[in-house]
Amino acid sequence: MIPLNYADIGTSQIVKKIGGAPDVKKHLEDLGFSVGGEVSIVSLLGGNVIVKVKESRIAISNELARKIMV
Repeated sequence: MIPLNYADIGTSQIVKKIGGAPDVKKHLEDLGFSVGGEVSIVSLLGGNVIVKVKESRIAISNELARKIMV
């Protein structure tokens, strides 16, 4: 298991665990991240990670990406 921001760009990953405080977990779930769900990194831009999740592209900070384990 590795944090999402260390995963290879363009490779499909399965979310194994979402860490952080309850409000952070809820925020990530509202964005579409769920355990068992499929995600992939589209690109790294500045301090942000562009992620494809559920047919949408979302920009999240490196800090949030570290809380998603794949």
